[in-house]
Amino acid sequence: MKTARDRTELVDDGRASGLPWHARDSAGVLGALESTEAGLSEAEAARRLERDGANRLPAGAVRGPVRRFLDQFANILIHVLLAAAAITAVIGHWIDAAVIAGVVVINAVIGFVQEGRAERALAAIRDILSPHAQVRRSGRVLSIDAAEIVPGDVVLLKAGDRVPADLHLLGANALQAQEAMLTGESQPVDKLVGTLAADTVLGDRSNMAYAGTTIVHGLGHGVAVATGPATELGRIGTLIGNVERVQTPLLLHFERFARQLTFVILAFAAATCLFGILYHGAAVSEMFLAGVGLAVAAIPEGLPAILTISFAIGVTRMASRRAIVRRLPAVETLGAVTVICTDKTGTLTRNELVVQRVVTANGDFRVSDEDGGGGIVDSRGADAPPDAHPDLSAALDGALHCNDAEMRNDEGRLSVMGNPVDRALVLLGAGADPLSDAATGRDPTLDLVPFDSTAKFMATLHRGDGDGLRLYVKGAPERVLEMCAHEMAADGTRAALRKDHWADRISALAEAGLRVLALAETVVEGDARAKWQAPLEGDLTMVALFGISDPPRAEAIDAIVRCREAGITVKMITGDHAATARAIATDVGLDAPERVMTGRELDALGDDELAAAAKDIQVFARTTPEHKLRLVTALQAQGEIVAMTGDGVNDAPALRRADIGVAMGVKGSEVAKEAAEIVLLDDNFATIAAAVAEGRTVYDNLKKSIMFILPTSAGEAMVIVLAVLSGQLLPITPVQILWVNMITTVTLALALAFEAGEEGAMRRPPRGVGEALIGRFLAWRLVLVTVLMVAASFGLFLWQLDAGAGIDKARTVAVNMLVAAESVYLFNTRQLEAPGWTMKGLFGGRAVLIATGAVLLMQVGFTYLPVMQTLFGVTPLGLIDWAAIAAVAVLIFLVVEIEKLAVRRRRA
Repeated sequence: MKTARDRTELVDDGRASGLPWHARDSAGVLGALESTEAGLSEAEAARRLERDGANRLPAGAVRGPVRRFLDQFANILIHVLLAAAAITAVIGHWIDAAVIAGVVVINAVIGFVQEGRAERALAAIRDILSPHAQVRRSGRVLSIDAAEIVPGDVVLLKAGDRVPADLHLLGANALQAQEAMLTGESQPVDKLVGTLAADTVLGDRSNMAYAGTTIVHGLGHGVAVATGPATELGRIGTLIGNVERVQTPLLLHFERFARQLTFVILAFAAATCLFGILYHGAAVSEMFLAGVGLAVAAIPEGLPAILTISFAIGVTRMASRRAIVRRLPAVETLGAVTVICTDKTGTLTRNELVVQRVVTANGDFRVSDEDGGGGIVDSRGADAPPDAHPDLSAALDGALHCNDAEMRNDEGRLSVMGNPVDRALVLLGAGADPLSDAATGRDPTLDLVPFDSTAKFMATLHRGDGDGLRLYVKGAPERVLEMCAHEMAADGTRAALRKDHWADRISALAEAGLRVLALAETVVEGDARAKWQAPLEGDLTMVALFGISDPPRAEAIDAIVRCREAGITVKMITGDHAATARAIATDVGLDAPERVMTGRELDALGDDELAAAAKDIQVFARTTPEHKLRLVTALQAQGEIVAMTGDGVNDAPALRRADIGVAMGVKGSEVAKEAAEIVLLDDNFATIAAAVAEGRTVYDNLKKSIMFILPTSAGEAMVIVLAVLSGQLLPITPVQILWVNMITTVTLALALAFEAGEEGAMRRPPRGVGEALIGRFLAWRLVLVTVLMVAASFGLFLWQLDAGAGIDKARTVAVNMLVAAESVYLFNTRQLEAPGWTMKGLFGGRAVLIATGAVLLMQVGFTYLPVMQTLFGVTPLGLIDWAAIAAVAVLIFLVVEIEKLAVRRRRA
């Protein structure tokens, strides 16, 4: 049996030998596939099934659970932590070793759980294929498992079917397909029989029906030209499987920072050991233990836990904002985003058709209501009640009746089932009073000419006001215009038809990116059925034009403004037509919306030209999944941090490739959700702006945590270094360092993860791609605070010894001084640049106050409880000792605040 790759190449070779399938006529396609209108024989279908394989997407090779779990440890920071745990265990600090190992395992488990997303995305695509299908074999119609369809099978289609394979259409009767999942076009596509130009883009291939799309209207049949992985849907699945996720900016910084920190700590520990051995003549074993203690003190083992917890807090906050974060680092990545590439359908728009304009012979009315019903105003913005405008009233009446949508009143709630265009017209016509008897109990349709893609119109016949019958016709505006001899005047009377006037109106609506439908009517006298047999052309009255679109979300406009203020560029990448994309881009306020590049133009660009286009142009239309993927990759190559939003299968490869993929949760496909890191439960683009703000808060809080942990870890290590260099006894023992690390440092730093966002976070540009976690001025503060903590702890230790205190008391004072210094520095760190002595700085958040109070209580127990005294070798302290500790702690707080003030003045 052929592999997926073999099957794809087989189809490509078939196309290469002549024209692509959409550029051939029906006879040519059937001949190339060695099939007929009657279909294949059962024997031939079985042979091809054996040769080509089942019509399903392959699962592909996936890593086993053991391999996936072990891969989580392939990280230098994890290696450092494992080494720290091993060394800590060797020197007997089993609790510390267990905690470090626990952090590593927790991180590995989280990564393991998240690693299966790509496989599930592919599984979701496989589930899209229809499970059953009707085919014609040897002239007989059979219902078979869709997996048994082979190239050459003739497949029958009807409304409600999911297309089971890529088909070249052999017959179509009013056939329409919803292809948004593949092309991004929100409106159903009319399907026809015929041939097209070889370079026709996917969204314009009206003679093809593609696997996974849905038939929404009419009947048809076609011959299968591609199955399984060779279909357009399968090609997208291959793209998803081949796309590698990029590492998040913060984790990239974190890995680089971990490597640098590891080198510095190990080099410093080795140099300290050598100095003690060579200068002071200390024993090698003694200095080795001192070096190990220095490394354990210097390694910020609590930092990975703080990182994970900070992400988790951000995830919780985002959940309250109707966004589900599927990968923990994603919530922070949004804070670094510089470009948002957004799909149009269902993201900037509502993914449902609405009538926005009603144009009559002498009026131009707009529908102000978001749902497309009621709320009609004239060109000046004044209310336009239908009873005051006979021409508008006739248009609404025709919209309500000339369709085959079904309207229901379920316990006071209006629901409309049917073709999206018909649904939009019914909602417009019923908008004045959607629950009235006239709306829910429309005049019955006596007869109907269904829409035909060749005739380009449909017609319905209803009981008129008098003895006559009323005939409504709607369809393509050019076609309906040909059938009219009159137009309806503003007062409801008939007037001579002005064809040029209507042609101009049609062009204006199309240029505005609206889909245009025309409505005409006439009164039928006598036998209705006889009238149906007579030609309709030249006997109708033009009533109105309807401008239909998928309208933009009002909240998306505000969100784009917020993103622009935050220094984030928003680009629209859609599969829809250029005119529609331009109109929506203008409505939502994108920069330079008049500049639109199509997928066909993108194909002609080299890599350098594509990079320039990706940077300069904001709107891309008629794009395929490959185009979206190329654009995202091109932007990333220029150093941009890219977020991609979308809801269709066609968005999935780009969602997976982007630094952060954001899928729509309500109307989004399962494939898009599985490929994305964040899923919006309300499909609200505005939630993305809120997520960006939350991401920036997470990053700020992580930076605060790092700025808190590093000086405290460095201070503990430098106390040991200073003791070794001076030949003094250690001011703090390894077990006391363990206490400080696990009880104070992590507890206090964790409180910073709960800090609220700083003012102005969404009015500053995104951080630079190469921005270091610790900038120049923060590095200076790190050194300053480290020196202050070492001087305070070591200084009070020597003061106690000079005063005649025993070594245990001196060390007790030194430990408490270190803890006190860390506690006051926590309040300095809550705002990296803003003053910490304000009410907000001192009392702005409960988490910091609770954590500080808890640490102080634990420190009292550490000092006075007998069991703690035995375990840690400490003794009780007197009031003078505490006063000295408090005074020095306040001094440290003031010195750091003075440094912050100097920085603010220098920057001003």
